[in-house]
Formats: sequence, C-alpha cells, structure tokens
Amino acid sequence: MRHPLDQGQVTLPPPAPHPGAPGCCRSHRILDCAQLVPTAQMGKLRRREEERLAPGHTGRPRPLRNLLLLLWTLLNCGLGVNAQGPGEWTPWGSWSRCSSSCGRGLSVRRRQCVRFPREELCWGDTHEYRLCQLPECPPGAVPFRDLQCALYNGHPVLGTQKTYQWVPFYGAPNQCDLNCLAEGHDFYHSFGRVLDGTPCRPGTQGLCVAGRCLSAGCDGLLGSDAREDRCGRCGGANDSCLFVQRVFRDAGAFAGYWNVTLIPEGARHIRAAHRSRNHLALMGGDGRYVFNGNWAVSPPGTYEAAGTRVVYTRVTGSEETLRAAGPTSEDLLLQILLQEPNPGVEFEFWLPRERYGPFQAEAQAQGWSLRQPQPREVDPQSPESPAAPTVITPRTPGPTPDPCPPCPDTRGRAHRLLHYCGSDFVFRARVLGRVRQAQETRYEVRVQLIYKNRSPLRALEYVWAPSRCPCPPLALHRDYLLAAQRLISPDGTQDWLLLPHAGYARPWSPAEDSRVRLAARHCPL
Repeated sequence: MRHPLDQGQVTLPPPAPHPGAPGCCRSHRILDCAQLVPTAQMGKLRRREEERLAPGHTGRPRPLRNLLLLLWTLLNCGLGVNAQGPGEWTPWGSWSRCSSSCGRGLSVRRRQCVRFPREELCWGDTHEYRLCQLPECPPGAVPFRDLQCALYNGHPVLGTQKTYQWVPFYGAPNQCDLNCLAEGHDFYHSFGRVLDGTPCRPGTQGLCVAGRCLSAGCDGLLGSDAREDRCGRCGGANDSCLFVQRVFRDAGAFAGYWNVTLIPEGARHIRAAHRSRNHLALMGGDGRYVFNGNWAVSPPGTYEAAGTRVVYTRVTGSEETLRAAGPTSEDLLLQILLQEPNPGVEFEFWLPRERYGPFQAEAQAQGWSLRQPQPREVDPQSPESPAAPTVITPRTPGPTPDPCPPCPDTRGRAHRLLHYCGSDFVFRARVLGRVRQAQETRYEVRVQLIYKNRSPLRALEYVWAPSRCPCPPLALHRDYLLAAQRLISPDGTQDWLLLPHAGYARPWSPAEDSRVRLAARHCPL
C-alpha cells in the first residue's frame, strides 16, 4: 500500500478477519488499528518487522509527514467514530423443495445479515417464501392439516393417560394454530403452530407461514402486495393497454341478431350489459355460438370461450350482463338478439396497445360501435333522429347564420389549466365539417395528436357544441387544440364529445403545443 504523502513504501500487514465473518472482511470498513497506527518517536517512525524503506530513502525524520500519516490512519480506522448504519445481506440462497408433494405448497430461501460491532441490524427479512403449485392431489388424499392432527392419535395429552382421535377444528380464532377436535367429544386442543405451507382454511388461497396466514402476490411471493394491473402485468400501471368503453345504440330495422362489437384476441376484463327483453349472444372464432345462438335462449351460468370463463347472468327486471376476466385466446363476436327497440348495450374491455389499431379499423369497416349515430340505408330515420345531414363545405352555399354575439375572452394560463384538468379529452384535431342542428353545432374532426384521453378516440370523431353560435367558433380546415368532455345520455343511447361554451379551443401552434404540455405536468392523468 503506497501512501500518497510518502515517497517511500511501507508494507502493512493484512487486517485480521473480523470474528464471525467468513474469510476476509470488507476492505472499506475493516481496518485493524492496532496493527496500522504508526507512532512518532523522537522524530522517527517506529521500526517494526514489517517495515522496510524503499531504495533512496534516507531514513531522516519527517515530522509533518508522520503526523499526516497518523491522522489518515486514524480517520480510516474510525477511532472514536464507529461504523454506523445497517449491516449488509449475503446473497439469497437457493429455493428449497416444495413443502407439499401435490397441490399447493411453499418453498423458502434464506440469507444472512453480516454486520460489525455497533452496526444496526439489516433491514428486511431473513426468509422469503414462494408459492409452488404441483399437480392436484388424487381423490381420497389426506389433507395436510389432517395428517398433523393424526400424529397425536393414541398419545396421552392434557396430563392424563386418556387418548383421543383428533381431527382438524376450524372454529378457533387463529387459523394457523394446529387446533384439533377430539372425535366424539365437545372440546378441541391447540398443539401449537401448524407446519409452514399448511392451507389456512379449506377453499382459501392463503398458506400459513410462521403462524401467519399469507396470500401470494402476482410475483408468487407469499405476503407480497404485488398485483396485476388491468393489462395483466404484475405491478404494472395500466400503461401497456387501452380501455375500450362504448355504447351500441343501433335501433335495428328488424328483429334478429345484430353485431355489437368484435372482442379481439388478448382482451381482458370484459363486460357488457343492457336492460331490455333483448338477449346478448356470444359467438366464437369458429362461428359457433357460445350461448343464446340459433334463436334459442341459454340458461345463465359460466361458459368456456376463447380460453377464458364467461359469466352470463340474467336477473329480474330484464337485465343481462356478461363478464370475463380474459385474456381471450381468439376473437369473439358480441351480438344482440333484438325482440324490441334497443335501449343501448354498454360494453367495455382492456386491449393491448398493439391490438387497438386493427380492432379500430375492423370496427370502422363493419360500422360497429361508433360513437355517434350513423345513417344506414335499411334504417328508417324518424324526424327526431339525430342523423348526420350532409356536411357543409366552404364551396357549398348555405343559409346565412344568425348574428352571433362576441365570445368572452378565454385566454390565459388559468383558463387553460382549468379546462385541461376538468376535461376527459385533450387533443389536436383538424376541422373537416360543420353542421348546425336546432340549438347545437356539430363538428366533424380528424384527430391528429392526443394529449389526454380517458377512453380511446377514433381517427374521425364528432364534437358537439351546445349552441348555434359556439364559443369559440372553429374554422373549417384548420387545426385546433380542443378540450372536450364525454357526455352519455341517462338511458345510455347517446354518447357525445362535448365542447363546453367558452371552453378551450385554440388554434394549434408550436407555442400552444408547449403550453398544453406544460399544463399536463401540473395536472397529470
């Protein structure tokens, strides 16, 4: 070891290993001061057996150098300032064998805390438990808790010579104690804790570990808080999938089966519901109905489809629901068997981002699940129907609009933050068309960039303004930054993107883009 202040070289003996530490110790903490401290005696270094001078060293006393060397050694040894903080863990050992030979059990791995005098204990646990799942136990196999109680059969307990036959008792407070009931008697006895890996109670997912009932997180570790997000990622933040939520409101021109939506492969947390005398129907990828097909109504229950379980319920009041956890292994087609006018079918599911584009293209190609009502040749349009009239373009003369009062001033950072935080959608869009209907104005826009959305947006959308004189007005064929709200009618038959009066609608520019991105930081999703 060469000291930076010494022109010579002093070879120091290696520090003695700390008691209890295997082999050697950590070099940045272990310094044996009794062996390292040099002393200044009459202006010289004390000579020891391990001291030797480098060639060219004169051996003349250097008091300043010796003093600095002494201070440096004291600081490294930490004299007067012993090591603080927690110790350090050794690496985890390997996982043990499963505690059970069939069904559910646990395996354990261990680590040790290496610490030095006056150091705190290591932070964390010395043991880690993992769930292991083996093939199901054969019929007639004796449960693990029963085996533990049976070990005391025929043995005297309770300080008498009387013996009993014991079976598990689940009415005691601590379910991880080995509570056994004496057969033919009205008392039970606790024999201490059950063995690790014993199920807490029949039919539950928890396992007993060190006297505590623990459940496994999605990472397989017992006692873990890790949970799957809506996308199926363990510990995720729902950022790898998109939420599809819509209302199918087609009234239908005839009774029969109508397509509601395609449920793509990979969909999770699927739900559909309606209130009417109509019936939901589900078709698999092979064209066969899962339930309610071929004009026959199936009973409520659990059905297997596309690698998942579909729970179909029908309750009093003509309410039907469909639920499935997913993920689906193939495409499914959700239909409705119409017997009366459709009041609206609500459906939702989570979809991986990479599958949303193809799903959206298919939905638009088939005309399913559009946000606004679309005219269809087979559907008779009533006078009250909000069907889309012909879009007015700048080259098409139209009626002269009524004079509109000036719009209020909506500029400023506070106004931008207010509408960004309170809106369901913030996006950049180009205005393609404008139609005035009664006391409303409908804009057809092409979505170009999304800053904020609480449900997916399509490439082409309708945005409604609740006035014939919307404020601020939007010019055709110009790009805007829009903050819109989602509005669903009470009966679920209408679903609009609403641009509030005096809301946020600014011509797009690089500067406005920067301002809205800054607002996003102050009001995150």
